[in-house]
Amino acid sequence: MSTTNLKDQEKRSEKHQVMTLPQLDNNSYDVTPTSTSTSGSVRSVDVEKKVSEDPVDFEQLELALPTKLGHSSFTRWLYHIALSYYRKTFTVIFVANLVAFIVFVTRNRGTPSAENVGSAASANLMITLLFRQENFVNLVYELATDIIPLSAPLWLRKRLAKVFHYGGAHSGAGVAAVVWYIMYTILTTKDHIANPTKWSLANIVTSYILVLMFCFILVGAHPTFRRRYHDYFEAIHRYSGWVAVCTFWMHQCFAGNQYRLMQSNPPSLGRYLISTSGFWTFIVSSCCTALSWARLRKVDVYPETLSNHVTRLHFKYRNMKPFYGLKVSNKPLLEWHAFATIPEDEANGKPDGFSIVVSNAGDWTSDVIRNPPKKLWVRGYPLHGLLYTSKLFRKIVVVATGSGIGPPLSLFYADFTPRRIFWSTPAPEKTYGSEIINMVKKADPDAWIWDTRKQGRPDMVAVTYKLVAESGAEAVFIISNPKLTRKVVYGMESRGIPAYGAIFDS
Repeated sequence: MSTTNLKDQEKRSEKHQVMTLPQLDNNSYDVTPTSTSTSGSVRSVDVEKKVSEDPVDFEQLELALPTKLGHSSFTRWLYHIALSYYRKTFTVIFVANLVAFIVFVTRNRGTPSAENVGSAASANLMITLLFRQENFVNLVYELATDIIPLSAPLWLRKRLAKVFHYGGAHSGAGVAAVVWYIMYTILTTKDHIANPTKWSLANIVTSYILVLMFCFILVGAHPTFRRRYHDYFEAIHRYSGWVAVCTFWMHQCFAGNQYRLMQSNPPSLGRYLISTSGFWTFIVSSCCTALSWARLRKVDVYPETLSNHVTRLHFKYRNMKPFYGLKVSNKPLLEWHAFATIPEDEANGKPDGFSIVVSNAGDWTSDVIRNPPKKLWVRGYPLHGLLYTSKLFRKIVVVATGSGIGPPLSLFYADFTPRRIFWSTPAPEKTYGSEIINMVKKADPDAWIWDTRKQGRPDMVAVTYKLVAESGAEAVFIISNPKLTRKVVYGMESRGIPAYGAIFDS
């Protein structure tokens, strides 16, 4: 056989070989080759340097994922799913409240005072509302992201990027507040029986109303109910919360009169209230609610129909920086819908408002697509989202499906973090238009735009891993539906790659 034939045969053999993608070491983040190919066909990739000495032509290979890390599937489930940062945050807050309860019981010889319990309830309520107030949440994001240099070790940066799990603080403090208020109602009922007055009776009545409203909120926020009856969840959350806030102000006065009169030299009601921590924490809570609704306004909208599945809504009432989201509605007392914003520029490069991409995903979005609005309500301050934490990494892989490409467009506009892009969607150009396609291609000239109608459904985990190994990215960000988000995040993290996707039950 001639030398030329031998070389051709070797090339054909290499082209059709099965290759196991490099195993990424979770500690050093070097890539260890585990290929079954001939020696020298794969070199290790130093992710910190992001340079491959001998890049692999992945297009010519059939890919096989490396094995998952960990001792067993149970330990992986425990670490990556059961013990998520959301649940860890929830647990820390609940344990802190348990310690406070033990302290109160110890100091009061077995029975905590109603005043101490009420203060603890108010403090938890304040934390609950702070972690839904836009300016406070933005501050939390910025403290976790902006002050950390890229020279910091990856183990620290990948943990700080979990800041978007702040919903665990909201729900943890909220549940604790309900427990404290139930306990407070029991204690104040006991005090009324021992020393009945008109003020103690009024305190009990408002206490039971508060407990009832808080229980409505708690039950309505259960993940199963929230997913199945989202509109009802919003209504219960909003109106029960408003009733609770109004009732709480009366409750503060009634409780103040009840417990100040128990003192040997009763102070005035005003002096008593300002001496209690619960009064000041509730002032903060009330301001959180008022500030958001004080920013309610109706603005002009300039719709752009991209297809019968997608509409792009343009806003000119303000300019918008990258990495922000906004709530919009045409019925502000009934429902709100959050969207990532995309900054826009004029032809001369000056900022010129922003836009959002609305894809058909339910009754409200389908109505917006069929009947594009000329005006919409907006509320609150623009809020940082998941992709803000991408600033913590030197290079990332962005994965999106369908209209999930909307939030990354803001990241692409910022052009802050080098990235590779994988976007899987049916008929991308027909559905989303050439402008969005060009934005994706500009952000990554080698972006994978996968047309599921022509190419079928891709193996999202394998393709994502391939892009990580090929590019030397430090982390993966995925914007998709809940099922696929969890699958890709778990598929990456179980192989030692930091991965981040939206929290759908926060």
